[in-house]
Amino acid sequence: MGQRVSRTDFEWVFTEEPHASRRKQILAMVLFQFASMFVVKDLSYPKLLFLAYCIGGPINHSLMLAVHEISHNLAFGHARPMANKLFGFFANLPIGIPISISFKKYHLEHHRYQGDEKLDTDLPTLLEAKLFNSTFGKFCWVLLQPFFYSFRPLITYPKPPTYLEYVNLIIQLIFDLLVWKFFGGKVLVYFIVGAVMAMGLHPVAGHFISEHYMYKKGYETYSYYGPLNFITFNVGYHNEHHDFPAVPGSRLPEVKRIAAEFYDNLPQHNSWTSVLYDFVMDPSIGPYARMKRKHRGMKS
Repeated sequence: MGQRVSRTDFEWVFTEEPHASRRKQILAMVLFQFASMFVVKDLSYPKLLFLAYCIGGPINHSLMLAVHEISHNLAFGHARPMANKLFGFFANLPIGIPISISFKKYHLEHHRYQGDEKLDTDLPTLLEAKLFNSTFGKFCWVLLQPFFYSFRPLITYPKPPTYLEYVNLIIQLIFDLLVWKFFGGKVLVYFIVGAVMAMGLHPVAGHFISEHYMYKKGYETYSYYGPLNFITFNVGYHNEHHDFPAVPGSRLPEVKRIAAEFYDNLPQHNSWTSVLYDFVMDPSIGPYARMKRKHRGMKS
Protein backbone atom coordinates (compact mmCIF):
# COMPACT_ATOMS: atom_id res chain seq x y z
CA MET A 1 0.00 0.00 0.00
CA GLY A 2 2.95 2.30 0.48
CA GLN A 3 4.56 1.81 -2.94
CA ARG A 4 5.11 4.85 -5.12
CA VAL A 5 4.67 4.94 -8.87
CA SER A 6 7.89 4.52 -10.83
CA ARG A 7 7.39 7.62 -13.00
CA THR A 8 8.58 10.99 -11.78
CA ASP A 9 7.40 13.19 -14.66
CA PHE A 10 4.75 13.44 -17.37
CA GLU A 11 5.25 11.95 -20.82
CA TRP A 12 6.72 14.78 -22.89
CA VAL A 13 6.54 14.54 -26.68
CA PHE A 14 8.01 16.84 -29.32
CA THR A 15 5.52 16.30 -32.12
CA GLU A 16 2.22 18.02 -32.82
CA GLU A 17 -0.99 16.57 -31.50
CA PRO A 18 -2.37 14.22 -34.18
CA HIS A 19 -5.41 16.31 -35.12
CA ALA A 20 -3.30 19.32 -36.15
CA SER A 21 -0.89 17.15 -38.15
CA ARG A 22 -3.77 15.47 -39.94
CA ARG A 23 -5.41 18.77 -40.82
CA LYS A 24 -2.15 20.01 -42.35
CA GLN A 25 -1.82 16.85 -44.45
CA ILE A 26 -5.37 17.16 -45.75
CA LEU A 27 -4.94 20.88 -46.43
CA ALA A 28 -1.73 20.19 -48.38
CA MET A 29 -3.40 17.57 -50.58
CA VAL A 30 -6.37 19.80 -51.35
CA LEU A 31 -4.09 22.74 -52.20
CA PHE A 32 -1.95 20.47 -54.41
CA GLN A 33 -5.07 19.49 -56.37
CA PHE A 34 -6.08 23.14 -56.64
CA ALA A 35 -2.63 24.01 -58.03
CA SER A 36 -2.82 21.13 -60.51
CA MET A 37 -5.81 22.81 -62.20
CA PHE A 38 -3.47 25.36 -63.82
CA VAL A 39 -1.46 22.54 -65.42
CA VAL A 40 -4.17 20.05 -66.31
CA LYS A 41 -6.41 22.50 -68.16
CA ASP A 42 -3.97 22.64 -71.09
CA LEU A 43 -3.04 18.95 -71.33
CA SER A 44 -4.09 16.53 -74.03
CA TYR A 45 -6.48 13.83 -72.85
CA PRO A 46 -3.89 10.99 -73.01
CA LYS A 47 -1.53 12.98 -70.76
CA LEU A 48 -4.42 14.04 -68.53
CA LEU A 49 -5.59 10.45 -68.00
CA PHE A 50 -2.03 9.27 -67.35
CA LEU A 51 -1.54 11.92 -64.68
CA ALA A 52 -5.00 11.21 -63.27
CA TYR A 53 -4.10 7.54 -62.80
CA CYS A 54 -0.60 8.12 -61.44
CA ILE A 55 -0.96 11.34 -59.40
CA GLY A 56 -4.42 12.91 -59.21
CA GLY A 57 -6.28 9.67 -58.62
CA PRO A 58 -4.07 8.51 -55.71
CA ILE A 59 -4.31 11.95 -54.12
CA ASN A 60 -8.09 11.94 -54.45
CA HIS A 61 -8.16 8.41 -53.05
CA SER A 62 -6.11 9.67 -50.15
CA LEU A 63 -8.65 12.47 -49.70
CA MET A 64 -11.40 9.85 -49.62
CA LEU A 65 -9.54 8.23 -46.76
CA ALA A 66 -9.21 11.66 -45.20
CA VAL A 67 -13.01 11.79 -45.36
CA HIS A 68 -12.94 8.38 -43.64
CA GLU A 69 -10.79 9.85 -40.84
CA ILE A 70 -13.07 12.86 -40.60
CA SER A 71 -16.13 10.58 -40.37
CA HIS A 72 -14.68 9.36 -37.07
CA ASN A 73 -14.30 13.01 -35.91
CA LEU A 74 -10.52 12.72 -36.02
CA ALA A 75 -9.71 16.05 -37.71
CA PHE A 76 -10.82 18.32 -34.86
CA GLY A 77 -11.58 15.75 -32.18
CA HIS A 78 -14.86 14.38 -30.86
CA ALA A 79 -15.73 17.59 -29.03
CA ARG A 80 -16.12 19.53 -32.32
CA PRO A 81 -18.37 17.46 -34.60
CA MET A 82 -19.50 20.40 -36.77
CA ALA A 83 -15.91 21.49 -37.39
CA ASN A 84 -15.21 17.96 -38.62
CA LYS A 85 -18.22 18.06 -40.95
CA LEU A 86 -17.21 21.43 -42.42
CA PHE A 87 -13.66 20.23 -42.94
CA GLY A 88 -15.11 17.16 -44.63
CA PHE A 89 -16.81 19.45 -47.18
CA PHE A 90 -13.42 21.06 -47.87
CA ALA A 91 -11.56 17.74 -48.24
CA ASN A 92 -14.33 16.58 -50.57
CA LEU A 93 -13.89 19.39 -53.11
CA PRO A 94 -11.18 17.93 -55.42
CA ILE A 95 -12.97 14.58 -55.54
CA GLY A 96 -15.69 16.25 -57.62
CA ILE A 97 -18.59 14.17 -56.24
CA PRO A 98 -20.22 14.84 -52.84
CA ILE A 99 -19.42 11.91 -50.55
CA SER A 100 -18.47 13.27 -47.15
CA ILE A 101 -21.77 13.17 -45.27
CA SER A 102 -23.21 10.13 -47.09
CA PHE A 103 -20.07 8.12 -46.38
CA LYS A 104 -20.29 8.76 -42.65
CA LYS A 105 -23.98 7.83 -42.61
CA TYR A 106 -23.20 4.30 -43.75
CA HIS A 107 -19.63 3.78 -42.59
CA LEU A 108 -20.29 4.02 -38.86
CA GLU A 109 -22.87 1.24 -39.19
CA HIS A 110 -20.24 -0.88 -40.95
CA HIS A 111 -18.21 -0.59 -37.74
CA ARG A 112 -21.13 -1.29 -35.45
CA TYR A 113 -22.74 -4.08 -37.47
CA GLN A 114 -19.86 -5.64 -39.39
CA GLY A 115 -21.10 -8.53 -41.51
CA ASP A 116 -24.79 -7.80 -40.95
CA GLU A 117 -26.52 -8.82 -44.18
CA LYS A 118 -28.62 -5.65 -44.22
CA LEU A 119 -26.78 -2.96 -42.28
CA ASP A 120 -23.23 -3.54 -43.53
CA THR A 121 -23.29 -2.12 -47.05
CA ASP A 122 -19.62 -3.00 -47.51
CA LEU A 123 -20.80 -6.56 -48.23
CA PRO A 124 -21.30 -7.55 -51.88
CA THR A 125 -24.85 -8.42 -52.82
CA LEU A 126 -25.85 -11.95 -53.75
CA LEU A 127 -26.33 -10.76 -57.34
CA GLU A 128 -22.75 -9.46 -57.48
CA ALA A 129 -21.42 -12.75 -56.14
CA LYS A 130 -23.41 -14.77 -58.68
CA LEU A 131 -22.58 -12.61 -61.71
CA PHE A 132 -18.87 -12.03 -61.05
CA ASN A 133 -17.71 -15.51 -60.06
CA SER A 134 -15.17 -16.25 -62.83
CA THR A 135 -11.66 -14.92 -63.35
CA PHE A 136 -12.84 -12.50 -66.03
CA GLY A 137 -15.93 -11.65 -64.00
CA LYS A 138 -13.84 -10.79 -60.93
CA PHE A 139 -11.57 -8.63 -63.09
CA CYS A 140 -14.63 -6.71 -64.28
CA TRP A 141 -15.92 -6.47 -60.71
CA VAL A 142 -12.64 -4.87 -59.60
CA LEU A 143 -12.86 -2.37 -62.47
CA LEU A 144 -16.47 -1.56 -61.54
CA GLN A 145 -15.80 -1.46 -57.81
CA PRO A 146 -16.29 2.32 -57.48
CA PHE A 147 -19.81 2.00 -58.90
CA PHE A 148 -20.75 -0.92 -56.65
CA TYR A 149 -19.26 0.83 -53.64
CA SER A 150 -21.18 4.03 -54.39
CA PHE A 151 -24.58 2.70 -55.46
CA ARG A 152 -24.91 -0.53 -53.44
CA PRO A 153 -26.12 1.29 -50.28
CA LEU A 154 -28.81 3.10 -52.27
CA ILE A 155 -30.25 -0.25 -53.35
CA THR A 156 -29.68 -2.56 -50.37
CA TYR A 157 -30.19 -0.10 -47.52
CA PRO A 158 -31.65 3.20 -48.76
CA LYS A 159 -31.85 6.06 -46.28
CA PRO A 160 -33.54 9.42 -46.79
CA PRO A 161 -31.08 12.25 -47.52
CA THR A 162 -30.20 14.45 -44.58
CA TYR A 163 -30.01 18.23 -44.51
CA LEU A 164 -26.21 18.14 -44.45
CA GLU A 165 -26.15 15.87 -47.51
CA TYR A 166 -27.96 18.60 -49.43
CA VAL A 167 -25.46 21.15 -48.09
CA ASN A 168 -22.62 18.87 -49.22
CA LEU A 169 -24.22 18.58 -52.66
CA ILE A 170 -24.74 22.34 -53.09
CA ILE A 171 -21.18 23.20 -52.02
CA GLN A 172 -19.77 20.58 -54.36
CA LEU A 173 -21.89 21.70 -57.32
CA ILE A 174 -20.86 25.33 -56.80
CA PHE A 175 -17.19 24.30 -56.70
CA ASP A 176 -17.56 22.12 -59.82
CA LEU A 177 -19.31 24.91 -61.73
CA LEU A 178 -16.58 27.40 -60.78
CA VAL A 179 -13.91 24.95 -61.93
CA TRP A 180 -15.77 24.43 -65.21
CA LYS A 181 -16.18 28.18 -65.77
CA PHE A 182 -12.61 29.24 -65.00
CA PHE A 183 -10.56 26.16 -65.91
CA GLY A 184 -12.70 24.11 -68.28
CA GLY A 185 -14.13 20.62 -68.34
CA LYS A 186 -10.77 18.85 -68.53
CA VAL A 187 -10.03 19.67 -64.92
CA LEU A 188 -13.31 18.11 -63.78
CA VAL A 189 -12.49 15.03 -65.86
CA TYR A 190 -9.09 14.93 -64.16
CA PHE A 191 -10.65 15.09 -60.69
CA ILE A 192 -13.59 12.74 -61.17
CA VAL A 193 -12.08 10.17 -63.54
CA GLY A 194 -8.91 10.06 -61.47
CA ALA A 195 -10.94 9.34 -58.35
CA VAL A 196 -12.88 6.58 -60.15
CA MET A 197 -9.76 4.96 -61.60
CA ALA A 198 -8.03 4.97 -58.21
CA MET A 199 -10.99 3.10 -56.72
CA GLY A 200 -10.81 0.28 -59.26
CA LEU A 201 -7.81 -1.46 -60.78
CA HIS A 202 -5.22 0.55 -58.88
CA PRO A 203 -2.75 -0.40 -56.13
CA VAL A 204 -4.26 1.98 -53.57
CA ALA A 205 -7.69 0.42 -54.16
CA GLY A 206 -6.39 -2.88 -52.87
CA HIS A 207 -7.47 -1.89 -49.40
CA PHE A 208 -11.15 -2.24 -50.34
CA ILE A 209 -10.56 -5.98 -50.76
CA SER A 210 -7.75 -6.56 -48.30
CA GLU A 211 -9.73 -5.28 -45.31
CA HIS A 212 -12.51 -7.87 -45.03
CA TYR A 213 -12.36 -10.47 -47.82
CA MET A 214 -11.63 -13.89 -46.34
CA TYR A 215 -8.16 -14.89 -47.54
CA LYS A 216 -7.90 -17.36 -44.66
CA LYS A 217 -10.95 -19.22 -43.42
CA GLY A 218 -12.36 -17.87 -40.19
CA TYR A 219 -10.73 -14.43 -40.35
CA GLU A 220 -12.88 -11.51 -41.48
CA THR A 221 -10.58 -8.50 -40.97
CA TYR A 222 -6.98 -8.14 -42.16
CA SER A 223 -4.31 -5.53 -41.72
CA TYR A 224 -1.79 -4.38 -44.31
CA TYR A 225 1.59 -3.07 -43.13
CA GLY A 226 3.13 -1.97 -46.43
CA PRO A 227 4.38 1.45 -47.60
CA LEU A 228 1.09 2.65 -49.10
CA ASN A 229 -0.07 3.35 -45.56
CA PHE A 230 1.99 6.54 -45.80
CA ILE A 231 -0.47 8.05 -48.29
CA THR A 232 -3.68 6.47 -46.96
CA PHE A 233 -3.77 7.61 -43.32
CA ASN A 234 -2.72 4.11 -42.17
CA VAL A 235 -6.02 2.60 -43.26
CA GLY A 236 -4.06 -0.62 -43.73
CA TYR A 237 -3.93 -1.04 -39.96
CA HIS A 238 -7.47 -2.30 -40.22
CA ASN A 239 -7.71 -4.75 -37.34
CA GLU A 240 -6.33 -2.02 -35.14
CA HIS A 241 -8.78 0.52 -36.59
CA HIS A 242 -11.81 -1.67 -35.97
CA ASP A 243 -10.66 -2.45 -32.46
CA PHE A 244 -10.06 1.25 -31.69
CA PRO A 245 -12.01 3.40 -34.19
CA ALA A 246 -11.48 6.54 -32.11
CA VAL A 247 -7.69 6.30 -32.39
CA PRO A 248 -6.23 8.50 -35.18
CA GLY A 249 -4.62 6.66 -38.08
CA SER A 250 -1.26 8.20 -37.21
CA ARG A 251 -1.34 6.37 -33.87
CA LEU A 252 -2.44 2.94 -35.12
CA PRO A 253 1.16 1.69 -35.59
CA GLU A 254 1.66 2.48 -31.91
CA VAL A 255 -1.45 0.43 -31.07
CA LYS A 256 0.07 -2.50 -32.95
CA ARG A 257 3.40 -2.03 -31.18
CA ILE A 258 2.06 -1.96 -27.64
CA ALA A 259 -0.40 -4.81 -28.27
CA ALA A 260 1.82 -6.88 -30.56
CA GLU A 261 0.70 -10.15 -28.98
CA PHE A 262 -2.81 -9.53 -30.34
CA TYR A 263 -1.84 -8.54 -33.89
CA ASP A 264 1.47 -10.08 -34.94
CA ASN A 265 0.08 -13.59 -35.40
CA LEU A 266 -3.08 -12.62 -37.25
CA PRO A 267 -3.23 -13.19 -41.04
CA GLN A 268 -2.08 -10.00 -42.74
CA HIS A 269 -1.23 -8.51 -46.13
CA ASN A 270 2.03 -6.97 -47.27
CA SER A 271 1.00 -5.88 -50.79
CA TRP A 272 -2.27 -4.44 -52.02
CA THR A 273 -1.24 -5.23 -55.59
CA SER A 274 -0.91 -8.89 -54.63
CA VAL A 275 -4.31 -8.70 -52.98
CA LEU A 276 -5.88 -7.57 -56.24
CA TYR A 277 -4.01 -10.18 -58.28
CA ASP A 278 -4.96 -13.01 -55.94
CA PHE A 279 -8.57 -11.87 -55.80
CA VAL A 280 -8.86 -12.10 -59.57
CA MET A 281 -6.75 -15.21 -60.17
CA ASP A 282 -7.38 -17.42 -57.14
CA PRO A 283 -10.61 -19.46 -57.57
CA SER A 284 -11.02 -19.73 -53.79
CA ILE A 285 -11.44 -15.95 -53.43
CA GLY A 286 -14.16 -13.74 -54.87
CA PRO A 287 -17.23 -11.74 -53.88
CA TYR A 288 -18.49 -14.76 -51.92
CA ALA A 289 -15.39 -14.65 -49.68
CA ARG A 290 -17.03 -12.60 -46.94
CA MET A 291 -18.36 -13.53 -43.52
CA LYS A 292 -22.03 -12.59 -43.14
CA ARG A 293 -24.43 -12.52 -40.21
CA LYS A 294 -28.19 -12.71 -40.24
CA HIS A 295 -29.82 -9.37 -39.59
CA ARG A 296 -31.59 -9.41 -36.24
CA GLY A 297 -35.32 -9.81 -36.68
CA MET A 298 -35.08 -11.11 -40.26
CA LYS A 299 -36.53 -14.49 -41.11
CA SER A 300 -34.10 -17.22 -42.15
